Amino acid sequence: MARLSVNLNKVALLRNSRHTGSPNVVEFGRIALEAGAKGLTVHPRPDERHIRRTDVHDLAALLAPLRPAIEFNIEGRPTADFLDLVAEIRPEQVTLVPDAPQAFTSDSGWNLSAEGETLKPVVQRLKQQGARVILFMDPDAAQTPAVPATGADGFEIYTGAYAEAVRLHGLDSEAGQAALQAVVGAAQVGQRLGLMVNIGHDLDLLNTPPLIAGAPFIHEASIGHELTGDALRYGFAEAVRRYGAALAV
Repeated sequence: MARLSVNLNKVALLRNSRHTGSPNVVEFGRIALEAGAKGLTVHPRPDERHIRRTDVHDLAALLAPLRPAIEFNIEGRPTADFLDLVAEIRPEQVTLVPDAPQAFTSDSGWNLSAEGETLKPVVQRLKQQGARVILFMDPDAAQTPAVPATGADGFEIYTGAYAEAVRLHGLDSEAGQAALQAVVGAAQVGQRLGLMVNIGHDLDLLNTPPLIAGAPFIHEASIGHELTGDALRYGFAEAVRRYGAALAV
C-alpha cells in the first residue's frame, strides 16, 4: 500500500495571503496525521512564497514524537541554504528537485546525463546525515537506469503530464493511456533496479487509482494541491481520508 504524504505548501500559501497566521500550517499538519497521513511534505522555496523556514522547524517539532514511523519529507533544489536547513532538521527523506529559483512549480525532472555527477556529492552528504534521498524525475524509463549511479535511494516520478493528459483527454483516450504507461513503465524499471519509487504532482482522486493499479509497489505519493482543493468540498480531514483510500486500491 502506497503511503500518503500530505504536502502543506498550499495551506501555507493561503496563510501567507494575510498577516493573521491563519490557516495555521502546524494545525493542518496535525489534522492530516490524525486523518491517517503517513507523513508530511514541504517544499520551501528561496522566496518563501508558501512554506517558510520557520514552518519547517515547527512541523519538525510536531512530528518529533512520531518519527521515524511517520516521516518528514523535505523537497527542494540543493542550494546551500536548502542543504543547511536539511542538516538542521534531519528529515527521514529528502527529495531533490531541479527547480530554478523563479520556477512557478516543479514541472520537470533531473537530466542525469548532464547533472548526475553534480548530484553525487550532494546525495552522499545527505545520506551521511541519515536521510533517504529521492530524485525528482520525468516519467522516462530510458533515464531511470541512471539513478543508482548517483547514490540516490530512489526517485519520485513527475506525474503532472499524466494528470494533464487525463484532464484534457480522459483516462481511456490514447493520450491518457500513453501518459499512464509512461509513468508505470518508469516505475517498473525502478522496481527492477531495487529503487524506491514515489509519485507526485497534480494527483487527484480520479487519476491516482489507475497509477496504483498499474504499479502497486509504489512506496509513497506526495499530494498537496488537489487534496487542498478537495478539502474545500469535503473538509481537510475527509479529503486526507479519501486520498488515503485512493492509494489503497
